[in-house]
Amino acid sequence: MKLSKTYEPKAYEPNIYQLWETSGAFKPSGDGEPYSIIMPPPNANASLHTGHAMFVVQDILIRYHRMKGDRTIY
Repeated sequence: MKLSKTYEPKAYEPNIYQLWETSGAFKPSGDGEPYSIIMPPPNANASLHTGHAMFVVQDILIRYHRMKGDRTIY
């Protein structure tokens, strides 16, 4: 099988995104209380600094609440 040397996202990503939408990948699951954190992930446009550690805390919190059964989306 010969593979293309370049990646063509338009050929694959619309079908993959549709699969994610129909499967409910973007919907929170769980029966618990809603829990959300509204902060974007760190950008790779500069050197990382100690402020980026807050993103680790947010990630831990959202994972903790999801494991508890809360309806989380991040």
